Amino acid sequence: MKKELTGHIDLLVDRYPVLAPCRQDIADAFSALEECFLRGGKLIIAGNGGSSSDAEHIVGELMKGFKRSRRCDDAFAEKLRTVDAVRGEKLAVMLQGGLPAIALDCRNGLISAYVNDVDCAGQLIYAQQVNGYGREGDVFLGISTSGCSDNILYATVVAHAKGMKVIGLTGADGGELAKVSDVVIRVPESETYMIQELHLPVYHCLCLMLEDRFFGE
Repeated sequence: MKKELTGHIDLLVDRYPVLAPCRQDIADAFSALEECFLRGGKLIIAGNGGSSSDAEHIVGELMKGFKRSRRCDDAFAEKLRTVDAVRGEKLAVMLQGGLPAIALDCRNGLISAYVNDVDCAGQLIYAQQVNGYGREGDVFLGISTSGCSDNILYATVVAHAKGMKVIGLTGADGGELAKVSDVVIRVPESETYMIQELHLPVYHCLCLMLEDRFFGE
């Protein structure tokens, strides 16, 4: 891994020394995501409560510019102008490069229909979406402070069956999610809100690394 990428982990640990034990796991998570995006795959993310908001936060950092502007390359900009000279010009200037990422919590129509028609307990709401969206080579990121969220664990089963890698983002215990993940980042806290406070800098670090890797100059 290039020094400028590991530099993001160094900065993270300098700012949050408690995360030093997670250094290699963060690097391994980055490598899994890098491989996924290099092969044209996508990241599928799910969590509950505050972790659901984290899932959407990650999508926001990956699907548009985070610290970089991610301007369109010249060839694609010219294609946009060829399709429509006026609108294409605005698109060429304002579109930003994105890394494909989907948060599974915000599809209310699908979720309510599935709960009403199929699974009234709602344990399979994420598994159903991984079944529909997931493809071999994609990555599923399950965020669970306890590591024991049933809907996340059911989704990991579907992800593995489809040939996807699973990354778990949990607390110190890790729960069942740590046992079924290909890579697990266990932040060293046990209280839910304290775990969530450390999850944010971890995934910001990963997003910064990915942005530099795919959109760096």
